[in-house]
Amino acid sequence: MAVKLTERMKKAGTPERFAGGAALDRKEQRRLDQAKGLVPFAVKLDAELVGEIRGLAESRQMSLNDLVAVLLRKGLAAGA
Repeated sequence: MAVKLTERMKKAGTPERFAGGAALDRKEQRRLDQAKGLVPFAVKLDAELVGEIRGLAESRQMSLNDLVAVLLRKGLAAGA
C-alpha cells in the first residue's frame, strides 16, 4: 500500500498552491532559456559566499541569476 501511495505522489506533480499556477515543465523552461541565449553554468562556491550572495539578492529584490550576472559583469569590467 505504501508503494502505491509513493507512486501516486511521484506522478501527481506540484500542487498549484506551490507553483503559483505558472509552473513550466523542464523542456519548456529550457526552450525559453535557450531563446534568451541563456546557458547553464555550474560552479562550486563556498557555502558562506553563497549565503552572502543570496542575502544580497533578497535585499535588492533580484533573482539569484540576475545578481550573479551583475556581479560577474562588474568583476570582469574591473579586471579589464
